[in-house]
Amino acid sequence: MRYISTRGQAPALNFEDVLLAGLATDGGLYVPECLPRFTQEEIASWAGLPYHELAFRVMRPFVAGSIPDADFKKILEETYGVFSHNAVAPLRQLNGNEWVLELFHGPTLAFKDFALQLLGRLLDYTLEKRGERVVIVGATSGDTGSAAIEGCKHCENVDIFILHPHNRVSDVQRRQMTTIFGENIHNIAIEGNFDDCQEMVKNSFADQSFLKGTRLVAVNSINWARIMAQIVYYFHAALQLGGPARSVSFSVPTGNFGDIFAGYLARNMGLPINQLIVATNRNDILHRFMSGNQYVKETLHATLSPSMDIMVSSNFERLLFDLHGRNGAAIAGLMDNFKQGGGFSVEQERWTEARKLFDSLAVDDAQTCETIAEVYEQTGEVLDPHTAIGVKAARECRRSLDIPMVILGTAHPVKFPDAVEKAGVGKALELPAHLSDLFEREERCTVLPNDLKAVQAFVSQHGNRGKPL
Repeated sequence: MRYISTRGQAPALNFEDVLLAGLATDGGLYVPECLPRFTQEEIASWAGLPYHELAFRVMRPFVAGSIPDADFKKILEETYGVFSHNAVAPLRQLNGNEWVLELFHGPTLAFKDFALQLLGRLLDYTLEKRGERVVIVGATSGDTGSAAIEGCKHCENVDIFILHPHNRVSDVQRRQMTTIFGENIHNIAIEGNFDDCQEMVKNSFADQSFLKGTRLVAVNSINWARIMAQIVYYFHAALQLGGPARSVSFSVPTGNFGDIFAGYLARNMGLPINQLIVATNRNDILHRFMSGNQYVKETLHATLSPSMDIMVSSNFERLLFDLHGRNGAAIAGLMDNFKQGGGFSVEQERWTEARKLFDSLAVDDAQTCETIAEVYEQTGEVLDPHTAIGVKAARECRRSLDIPMVILGTAHPVKFPDAVEKAGVGKALELPAHLSDLFEREERCTVLPNDLKAVQAFVSQHGNRGKPL
């Protein structure tokens, strides 16, 4: 399997090199040169497989030539063996044909564990084989950071620096990052918003001279391995609901477009998906594109669903690449227009093509709380605010009541008590046993100004397990 850049100028790489590269040298994102495609009979034969075995079958083509089957099987078994539910990603029914896919049974109670538990193990495997050491600089709007630290904390050849927006993540999200100690773990609170953090990461990839020769690796969803891992649970959910003999639709809470892009890929790999719904909050750049062909940057607002407080959706470039016939020059031009002017539209026929599969809805905080309260009253289930947005979008945008609708349950509600409280849900939420003392643990974090050079100087000074790079 070879991977190419969405901007057309970077060299094609194998999986191992893409894993370590993150962003392409031309500023683009890596995608497979050609997608594997499975027959309906092949997909049907996977029904009933344990999650790690299904993951092997779905992801095996993407790592072909880089990881032997036996090694990859072992990595996957270890990855999903740490989840607290035997089904790994169980489905919970809300009503007759509406389901929540619970993606929060991993160590940090968020869907990011599916990819980042795997990514940490893949990095360890690859770096050990190559005798290399790397630095991770990642940006988080809440959940990626803790999942990345949890997934990489035991990696012998990795130093990890996670940037989060100061005072813009929930207390549980912050503590899940700042209470994990290690010589290779560094939490940085940036006096800015998530887009500022993400921009620093992108700029650091563009010029890595501050690392003095050490390689920078991405844990954000620009890293192909993250997208690859997320494809699996679309197959998993569909198989539980009668797929591939019947179509399934999905409503996906998303800010960076990575999670829903994985569903788009699953469909292109042969999974019958009828509809993909982009569910987002007040920061609605994706909804404005899907509903009106306007991809325009606006002011970023803090909401009750902070993991989607994102205005620049990095992975959207991967979809644009396909919509433009995989024309890298066209994407480079679009991205340059966006950088210079803050927005763009695409040709009508390209937008119309996207609308064949995608619908969207932006949900504000009041509607989010109303949905949490409504679902609790109807079912006794407590939703986190991101999942609630997915439910609201599913109910507003659904094209057919006959086709099962799966809402991706992206986080455990205990991570967002403010939203649950504002929704008026009286049910006491308790942290799982492994996090029961979270609010008693010591925190360790460095607050830095919204300044790229200050962040890069900190990374240079504290890398290599406390020794300057």
